[in-house]
Amino acid sequence: MFDTIIGSFKKLTEAGLALIALAIVLQVIFGATVPFIGGDIIGSITGIVAQLGANGLVGLAAIAVIYSLFTRD
Repeated sequence: MFDTIIGSFKKLTEAGLALIALAIVLQVIFGATVPFIGGDIIGSITGIVAQLGANGLVGLAAIAVIYSLFTRD
């Protein structure tokens, strides 16, 4: 049962990352104002990275966690 829950969370995370990637591609293709996205995805990601960089060691730890989410199998 626990493995089923973890598997569901992994699939939801993968789906969320795929949606973020799609939103980035659409914003690159159509420009900053994509009507069906509803926000500035690239600006939001840039802001998050800037905040993480401003926090020094805590930011590096957070980047390591984010990196592990993207590179796990």
